[in-house]
Amino acid sequence: MESFAKKLHVVCGAPGAGKTTFAYELAAKIGAVVFDSDEVTQRLVKASLALAGMDVDDRDSPRYKAAFRDVVYETLWDLAVSNAKNIPVIIAGPFTSECADPDWPEKIVERTGLQPQMWFVRCPCEIRRERIAARNEDRDRSKLENWEHHRQQSRQEIPAFLCTVIDSW
Repeated sequence: MESFAKKLHVVCGAPGAGKTTFAYELAAKIGAVVFDSDEVTQRLVKASLALAGMDVDDRDSPRYKAAFRDVVYETLWDLAVSNAKNIPVIIAGPFTSECADPDWPEKIVERTGLQPQMWFVRCPCEIRRERIAARNEDRDRSKLENWEHHRQQSRQEIPAFLCTVIDSW
């Protein structure tokens, strides 16, 4: 499979859609390393939020997104560039606004020098909610408490660029 020969795989989709599960399954098949946006930066983000006097489990407020969203994603691209020299890399994250940009894969090439294989993982909202509740992470509390708002902010549509769609239900 040609798509598996790529050095960079980008897995996107809404929280609870199954991105991380799919990313690790793909990694096992192709011998890749996975950099998940939550796993890679969780400790540093929590420490930074505490120092800023913010809720350490905030991942959804405009203030959090203004301070951390781009920095978290830039960290993932830096790790991809550093590691793709030796091993295939899988980046997993929501990338909500990026999925609406038809030119995003080309922007990834400009940023990293790597041609990405794009994957979009999806499942029905009810299943996403069940999965988010089952993982029982404090960082998901606001999503569950304000589910309708979170659901409206989460991208459900297939991205505006060519990608492989993975149904995870």
